[in-house]
Amino acid sequence: FQVPFTLNLLTIKVFLFNFKNIFYISLTDEELHASYWNNKARLALHTALNVQPNLHKAKNVILFLGDGMGVPTVTAARILKGQLAGHSGEETSLVMDTFPHLALSKTYNVDQQMPDSAGTATAYLCGVKANYGTLGVTAATPRSNCNASYGNEVTSILHRSKKAGKSVGIVTTTRVQHASPGASYAHSADRGWYSDADLTPEALQNDCRDISYQLVHNTEINVILGGGRQYMFPKNVQDPEYPDDPIITGDRNDGQNLVVEWLKNKKAQFDKVNPKNTDFLMGLFEPKDCRYELDRNPSLDPSLSEMVEKAIKILSKNPKGFFLFVEDKGRIDHGHHSGNAKRSFYETIEFDKAIGRAAELTSELDTLSIVTADHSHVFAFGGYSARGNPVLGNPLKQSMKDKKHFTMAVYGNGPGYQIGPNGTRPDVNASISMSKYYLQQAPVPLDSETHGIEDVAIFAKGPMSHLFHGVQEQNYIAHVMAYASCVDPYEECKLPDPNHAASIHSSLVLVIMGVLFYLGTF
Repeated sequence: FQVPFTLNLLTIKVFLFNFKNIFYISLTDEELHASYWNNKARLALHTALNVQPNLHKAKNVILFLGDGMGVPTVTAARILKGQLAGHSGEETSLVMDTFPHLALSKTYNVDQQMPDSAGTATAYLCGVKANYGTLGVTAATPRSNCNASYGNEVTSILHRSKKAGKSVGIVTTTRVQHASPGASYAHSADRGWYSDADLTPEALQNDCRDISYQLVHNTEINVILGGGRQYMFPKNVQDPEYPDDPIITGDRNDGQNLVVEWLKNKKAQFDKVNPKNTDFLMGLFEPKDCRYELDRNPSLDPSLSEMVEKAIKILSKNPKGFFLFVEDKGRIDHGHHSGNAKRSFYETIEFDKAIGRAAELTSELDTLSIVTADHSHVFAFGGYSARGNPVLGNPLKQSMKDKKHFTMAVYGNGPGYQIGPNGTRPDVNASISMSKYYLQQAPVPLDSETHGIEDVAIFAKGPMSHLFHGVQEQNYIAHVMAYASCVDPYEECKLPDPNHAASIHSSLVLVIMGVLFYLGTF
């Protein structure tokens, strides 16, 4: 490599040549001077000093769940977002970075240190910590024990919001019956009971219902968008998108067509839906999970941002407000499990784009928006890398004992294990590691990389968002949402309704502050 620095120009130009890839980063000359950093910090300090808690009732609540989105994933996606825009990346901000209130969430399940998406979803949606692999039931229910689930059901913030007269919706890039969205409507001793074909003999004997059945019958959900149509159709029904593939058919043994059941007195067809005259919408875009953002065909499947926009426009017609659960399970979590960091990063960037689109369609005055993760992964990235080093590339200044390159992004375990029989690892360059098919290196061979155990971040803005502070148990999230929106068990919260006339939108305040700083007022 050659890294020439020209300090006598208006900008610092850094050319990084890495095998077949050339990266150009332009760093402003201002960063060389103390005044730049002092002024930047003063603006941040002034913003912090002027943050005032919004003590009003939340008309709307949106919970954004980045499944598997640990803090390292957030940081890596932030840098990649900037690099895709032609910047060095480190100075870039994600939309979630701008949320004024932050906390950490302890993610363990009642019976397991390393959590899964079902037990965690029960915590942040239902307000009660649960066992690994169980949905919408207390820890008195061991996994796969159908009979033990009776009498131990817990209800979600989505269900309670619906009972309070609000419209409700779920949007996900995974199957809508998956663990994270499933906890918003289902009570199941096993997250894997997607259809009746998945039920155990004990579950059938004790009349437990599968998650797809509960999706249609438990709570009237206004908007359902994601994948998972395979579990809604009988076994003899061919998939409508893949009619020539004999393997892709329905999954149900009971002969029920749950889409037909749900569609009674409701409307469908995503692209042709007019939110003004639509109150109910179901869109199931794949037999199982939706495609990765890097693989998605825009002419066939909507993006997460497009689904969020459609959902908000439908739900926001209700004068009593709405609750919306938005998840990119997608394929952030699945990319990490596969040892494929690039897919996870692009999913996180699209997830953040959806958060930004929701912000454009709602007001911070009456909408509590929360961004969090259910758990992390054993993912890390680092090395003695120069400013602007590609997140998916190699460290530029590193002396390896085995004289071979390594990637910035690595996993603690997983399918990226590549140690040969002679105990050596393969060399890798950026042209290899930046492929969307590349699996980052891992020292422990596993078919699927594991979840992490560390805390995850909670970002929040809007009414009562200041309640997110410090380090909290994960089930605290559901209680803040219920209290802020005055739904069961906090109907008597006595929070005043938002006063639109007496307030200036917070984004406008930030614009005014920026102009005043530019003019030298502060």
